Amino acid sequence: MSTAVRSSEDALAGTVERVGVIGGGIMGSGIAEVAARNGCDVVLCEVSEAAAENGLARIRKSLARAEKSGKLTGADREAAEGRLRAVTDIAELADRDLVVEAVIEDEAEKVGIFQALGKVARPEALLASNTSSIPIMKLAAVTPQPQRVIGMHFFNPVPVLPLVELVPSLLTSPETVERADAFATGRLGKHTVLSKDRAGFIVNALLIPYLLAAIRMVESGFASAEDIDTGMVDGCAHPMGPLALTDLIGLDTTMAVAQSMYAEFKEPLYAPPPLLLRMVEAGLLGRKTGRGFFDYASTPARG
Repeated sequence: MSTAVRSSEDALAGTVERVGVIGGGIMGSGIAEVAARNGCDVVLCEVSEAAAENGLARIRKSLARAEKSGKLTGADREAAEGRLRAVTDIAELADRDLVVEAVIEDEAEKVGIFQALGKVARPEALLASNTSSIPIMKLAAVTPQPQRVIGMHFFNPVPVLPLVELVPSLLTSPETVERADAFATGRLGKHTVLSKDRAGFIVNALLIPYLLAAIRMVESGFASAEDIDTGMVDGCAHPMGPLALTDLIGLDTTMAVAQSMYAEFKEPLYAPPPLLLRMVEAGLLGRKTGRGFFDYASTPARG
């Protein structure tokens, strides 16, 4: 890379110093943590004081693990914590250079957030969504400046996995793409890939049919969950089997992504199987509830 290009990227990355994250769940807290660890002033926005405190507690726990493992010094951990605060009013994100929405994978919920952001965010701010499947154009269309809206899809766990999918809509400006890319790569140290604005983007367009195929195998009695995952771990050198991965992602999230992709493409391979629907209705959502295709209160999943 030339010095001129590198200097240009550094300048663009430097424009994002103040970051807002909406949603303090697993993904939102991970994004907030990574931004704070890399020197950004971070405001985490949640729906209630209790949810905000839970989000901060999740980040503190993750930072403590990083310190214990030697990935952070005690001083670095304290500095990162000092760059974080939580709020419950979206208007407090008005001074942010970048706001990343990371709430549940629900189109109506996300649209409402972008409508609100469009009213409070300053004109130069980047507005990003961490959605894993919802077309960015649907979110950008409800803002007064759709050219500054982009998808920035991080992967779980955010502090560990290096990938960010950048997803511009038809109206996203080249400057927005450049600034988002410079922030993700130059500031956060992530690796980016560029995707067209289609439901599922790159990774989930490949991953979701694979996960749903494994669920259909269980549903039909073709093989047990244990044997399916063992086959993919020991036979294909995957680090985790598809059903353990579904449990990690969350069955509700997997279902929502599948439904979004099926709504756009109408391809049968994207349709969530009845077994997945019933398990979500039963509250068997995977690791976050202690039980999905595997029982995490007793025997750990393969992979």
